[in-house]
Amino acid sequence: MGATHNTQAGPNVLESSGQAGIKTLLVWTGLSLLGFPLGGYLGYLVAGPVDGVGSALIGGAVTGAGIGLAQWVMLRRKLRIGLTWIIATSAGLAVGLAIGAAAVNYETTISQLALMGAISGGSVGIGQGLVMRGKFSLWWVWMVAMPALWALGWIATTAAGIGVENQFYVFGAVGAAVFGILSGLLLLAGLRREQTESA
Repeated sequence: MGATHNTQAGPNVLESSGQAGIKTLLVWTGLSLLGFPLGGYLGYLVAGPVDGVGSALIGGAVTGAGIGLAQWVMLRRKLRIGLTWIIATSAGLAVGLAIGAAAVNYETTISQLALMGAISGGSVGIGQGLVMRGKFSLWWVWMVAMPALWALGWIATTAAGIGVENQFYVFGAVGAAVFGILSGLLLLAGLRREQTESA
């Protein structure tokens, strides 16, 4: 009877885990779709277009704070991460955008935005990864993945025909969806790894 009970419970446990994973991915992607465009809009409202170091630092900090806040809504529960996440994301984007935008001379071709995104994402990834350390087993993978994911976000936004020539601080909804899905899968992989190791 015990064996029969265990056999029947297995699929239910797997189904429950799968449903929880899908929910986590959908919520994270939804938060990305909220945080990136709104954060970018606030940054643009405060500092205008990214056309100099000053605007990159100020607008980047505001945009990063908006993105970090949206992500923190989930991470505070899933990983018990504190408000340092918001600070790290804000500072990371301010510094990364100031360097990245200057490196491409504030131009907005797809290749230049991808490079700017990689630099910005690298800076954000370092800050976020350090906050994740000790709380998320794949924190170092997160750090390594962020440059590529931010570059992909800009590529997707530019390919979708969004007016990137306006020198925005971050990619819009299309890029946010790409970023949200891919980074959400990475987050989910880490969470499942930790569940497996603690079982």
